[in-house]
Parts: sequence; C-alpha cells; structure tokens
Amino acid sequence: MVAASLTAIGSLVAVSMRGAQSIDQRLAFRETLRALMTSLPDSRDLDAGTKTGTAADYRWRLDIVPFVANFVDPRAPTPWVPQAVTVTVRAPSGQQLQINTIRLRRRPG
Repeated sequence: MVAASLTAIGSLVAVSMRGAQSIDQRLAFRETLRALMTSLPDSRDLDAGTKTGTAADYRWRLDIVPFVANFVDPRAPTPWVPQAVTVTVRAPSGQQLQINTIRLRRRPG
C-alpha cells in the first residue's frame, strides 16, 4: 500500500515538473518573440520581399507581399498600397509562431 502511494506521488510530481517546464519554455518564447517584434525592421519602410535573421538563437523571417483580394483595386488612385506582412519566428526547440497582418504603405511618388 505504501509503495503504491509513493509510486502515485512520484508520477504526480513528474507530471507537474513537465508541465512547469513546458510553461517556462512557452513564457520564454513569448518574451523573446516580443523582443524580436520590437527589434524587427518597420514593415512600412520596407519594399516587398523577404528578410531573415537570428536573435538570441531564435530565427525570424519577415515576408512582405502585395495584398491581393477581389475587393482591392491596385489601380485605384489612393495614396496607400496594402501589403500582406507575415512574421515567422522559430525557437531553438523547433516551436514556431506565425503572425499575419496587413499594413498600408504610402504609394511611391
């Protein structure tokens, strides 16, 4: 009876430790992602294309392409051009997070 209780307690402690480690890794990833997002180039100042880099062993990729949708007319006489921006960050553990957004860029001259 004592051995079974000790085994159950040991299993519970192991599961709790794995859960705590997973939470620690996720929090570290989020904090690093926040730091990376603030240090990435401002997409409004970048032309369409791909930029990549590494910071604190985290790899990042910034993709900027023209935003295409059936309700957007690229020939419309507006001062702004919509661009699709995708930021992908990969942690050393292999975990990946991708953020997709749309930014407006001033139409060139």
